[in-house]
Amino acid sequence: MTQVAYGVWDGVVHDRQAGQATLEPRNFDEFDEGNPIRAFFGDRGFFVFDESVSLVDALYHYMRKAAEQSCGVCTPCRMGTVLVRDALDAMRRGLDAPLDLDQIAMLGEQMRETSLCGLGQTCAVALLDALGHFRGRIEAELAPKRPIRAQHGMAYMTAPCIEACPSKVNVPRYIDYIRDGKPENSLGVLLQKYPMAATCGRVCVRYCEQACRRKFVDEAVGIKTLKRFVADQQSGPNALEFTRDMIRKPLDPAMRVAVVGAGPAGISCAYHLLLRGYHVDVFDKASQAGGMAQIGIPAYRLPKDTLALETEIIADLGGRFLFGQQLGRDFSINDLFARGYRAVFLGLGCQAGSRLGVAGEDEARAGYFSGIDFLLRVHDHVAGKVPLSLSGEVLVVGGGNVAMDCVRSAIRLGAGRVHVLYRRTRADMPADPGEIADAEAEGVTFHTLCNPVRVLTQAGRVTGVVVAQMEQSEPDDSGRRKVRPIPGSEVTLPCDTLIAAIGQQVEDGSRIEADGIALDRWRCVAADDALTTSRPGVFAGGDCVTGPSTLIWAMADGLKAARNIDDWIQRGSVRFYKRARMRKLIADNDFLANDVVETPVRNAYRVHNPELDPELRKRMFEEVEQTISARAAYAEAQRCMRCYRVYTVLTGHPIPEGAV
Repeated sequence: MTQVAYGVWDGVVHDRQAGQATLEPRNFDEFDEGNPIRAFFGDRGFFVFDESVSLVDALYHYMRKAAEQSCGVCTPCRMGTVLVRDALDAMRRGLDAPLDLDQIAMLGEQMRETSLCGLGQTCAVALLDALGHFRGRIEAELAPKRPIRAQHGMAYMTAPCIEACPSKVNVPRYIDYIRDGKPENSLGVLLQKYPMAATCGRVCVRYCEQACRRKFVDEAVGIKTLKRFVADQQSGPNALEFTRDMIRKPLDPAMRVAVVGAGPAGISCAYHLLLRGYHVDVFDKASQAGGMAQIGIPAYRLPKDTLALETEIIADLGGRFLFGQQLGRDFSINDLFARGYRAVFLGLGCQAGSRLGVAGEDEARAGYFSGIDFLLRVHDHVAGKVPLSLSGEVLVVGGGNVAMDCVRSAIRLGAGRVHVLYRRTRADMPADPGEIADAEAEGVTFHTLCNPVRVLTQAGRVTGVVVAQMEQSEPDDSGRRKVRPIPGSEVTLPCDTLIAAIGQQVEDGSRIEADGIALDRWRCVAADDALTTSRPGVFAGGDCVTGPSTLIWAMADGLKAARNIDDWIQRGSVRFYKRARMRKLIADNDFLANDVVETPVRNAYRVHNPELDPELRKRMFEEVEQTISARAAYAEAQRCMRCYRVYTVLTGHPIPEGAV
C-alpha cells in the first residue's frame, strides 16, 4: 500500500516526518497505468503522497469545482466558494490576493457552519485542515511570489445516492429540477442513463434510497416515487418524441451492431448505441420486447402499455426489432458477423427456473411450477392468451422479488390460501421490503426457517410438501449465519399448487458455448469488467452475466456495454474511464461513510404513492400504485438535502482525455 506523507482525515493528523503516518488508503498506487497518485482531497480531509505537491494549487482546483456546482440557494456557499476560489487563484498565479489566509479560513468556517446543503457544509473541510495543520507549507509556497506550476488531476462530484445507483444517475440534480418546476429537465437527467424511466420508477429496488442521508433525520427521500412522477408527466401532449433526428452524428450504414435479447440490458445497450449513431438490430425469441420485465413482472406492478411505450423508443430512434429469432436455433454468432455486424451484445437474461433438488420433485407433473414458468403463465393469462386459475392451498418456496410476484399473482388467480416458505429469517429475505409488506397486506402467510425436503404427489399431481424446520448457526467470520435442518422436525404441509421461486439460470448455455462464448462455473456468460467475452467483438451484460439481478443493474450494464462497444469499433480497444476509477477509489476506501447529517432538518416524512385497497386490488391485475400529484412531488423534492461531495485527485501525468 502507498503510505501518506502528510494530511488530515476525519480530524486525525498524519505526518510521516513527525512519526504520525498511520493512514494507508487502499488502491492508491496509480490512477491509470504508469500514472502515480500524488494527492487526494475530499469531504473528510486530504492526504498527500508526494512532498512536492502544491497545496495552494490543489485547494484552488477543489474550490473551483465546489463553486461550479453550488446551487446558489444560500449565501455562504454561493459567495464563499467563489471568494475563496478567486483568492487561491490569485495566490497560485503569484499575484496579490483579495483575501489573506486568515480571511480564507474565516470564510471556510462560515461555509461549514451555516451552509444549507451537504456541498457547502463539506467543501471547506480539506481547506480548513490544510490551513489549521500545515499552514507553514502553504506560506512557504507563497513566499517567492511566483506562479506555481499547474498540476495534473481531475475533480469529481457525487453523492451517496449517486454512488449507490448502478447507473450512477445524478439523483439530486433531477430532484432539483422537480423543485424548480421543470419535470421535463428532470426526465432529461434520467434519459442520459437509460430509456426506461417510467418502468424503473415502478419496479426499481431503490439502492439510492438505502444510501439516502435523509434516513438519519426521519425517512429516506422517495427517489423512486419522484422518478415515476417525472416519467408519468411525459405522456399525452407532453410526451417527449424520439426520432432519428435526435442523433447528432449518424454513422455510416455499415456501422451495424446486433443486440441479442430485448430485455432491459439489451434495450439499454441498443438505446445508447443508437444515440451514438450506430444502426442497431435487436433479436429476441419472444414476440415482444421487454424480456423479464415483460413476462416476469406482473401487470399490477408494471402495466404492459407503460413498458411498451418505453421499448418503442428503440424503433423511434431507428432501431429494428427482429422477433421470433433465437440464438442457437435461428442464427449463430458466426451468422451475425457474416451479415456485417461490427459487434454483438448478448443480453439474454436468465429465463430458466431452478429446481428444488429434493425427493419426489421429478414425479410432480401437475400443480408444480418454477417461479419463472408460473409468471409466464400469469402473463399469458392477463394478455388473454391462455386462461389460468388456482384454487386451494398454494405454497411458494423462496424469499426474493420473484417469490413475492408469484404469491401476489396467485391470490389474484383465486387461490384459497397462499403461503411463502423461506429457509432463512424474515430479515434475510432479499425481496424489497415494500413487496413483502404488500404481500402480507393481501393475506399471504409467511413461514420462515423452514425448507422443503420432499414433494408429495398422487398420480403425478402435487398434494403436499414435507418441510424441515431450520436453525441458525453461529455467525462465521463474515458475520453471516448459516442455516441447518433440525433433526426430527419434519412436518407435512398439504397443497394444491407448489411454486419453486428459488432462482433462475441462463437458458441454452450449451448453444452459447458452441458459438465460442465461455461460461463460468455458475453457467453464466463469462465477461470481464469491460463486459467483453471470450470472443472478440462479443460483449455481454445483465442477468446472463451476473445471474438473476435487478432491472437497474441490467440497464447499467447496457450503458456500459454500449460505451465499450463504441470504443472497440472506433479504437480497437476499450478506453480507461477516469470517472469509473474515481468511483472505485471512493468505494474501496469507504469515503462516503454513513455519518449523521450535519445541519438540523425539520422532520417531514416522505410522500407515498397512493395505493388501491388490499381487498380490492387482490381481485384484479390493474396497477396497485398510483402516481403522486405535482404538489406532493414538490413537497417530496424539498426533503432532499443535496448531499453532494467533491473529490479531487492529483496525478503525476495528465489523465487520458475523453475518458468520462
